[in-house]
Amino acid sequence: MTLQDTLTQWMEQSAAVRARMTDGGGRPGLARPQDVANKTGMEVMQAMLAGELPYPHIAETLDFALIEVEPGKATFQGTPQLKHYNPLGTVHGGWYATLLDSAVGCAVHTMMPVGRAYTTAELSINIVRAASHKTGPLRAIGTVIHCGRQLATAEGRIVGPDGKLYAHATTTCLVFEVPAQK
Repeated sequence: MTLQDTLTQWMEQSAAVRARMTDGGGRPGLARPQDVANKTGMEVMQAMLAGELPYPHIAETLDFALIEVEPGKATFQGTPQLKHYNPLGTVHGGWYATLLDSAVGCAVHTMMPVGRAYTTAELSINIVRAASHKTGPLRAIGTVIHCGRQLATAEGRIVGPDGKLYAHATTTCLVFEVPAQK
């Protein structure tokens, strides 16, 4: 597959996912506890992709979106823009970190059974190539390494449609029981 074919596929997939989320009623916001109470993490992620649950506001702020999920894996796509630059004239490290934190965290989320949740305890990133507003779309792909009863680890990579690596990360997440709703 050529670079142009991959780029076209990415753009079409992103547009289709975003349209499906919006058509399903999806909007930025917070899911209500009763809407996620009896769902696995995978079911929550699939409901978000279907537009049945809201997606986070940060996705609009930083121009990225969840593209696909499978057990132990989550893919996001984002495009750096001038509004994401730091005072030095480059894409702020927080953009890379947020995209990677979303990918690795949601990969862990797909592994959560009903009644279990997680939070990021540690995130380590390495930026190895500069992105810019001219780069076009990039994908953050998170993959679970280990998911246990109390701890989960995952790794992630931000890549371009040409396969070039822009950044990579690892995370350690604390897994815990969700308190019962009263």
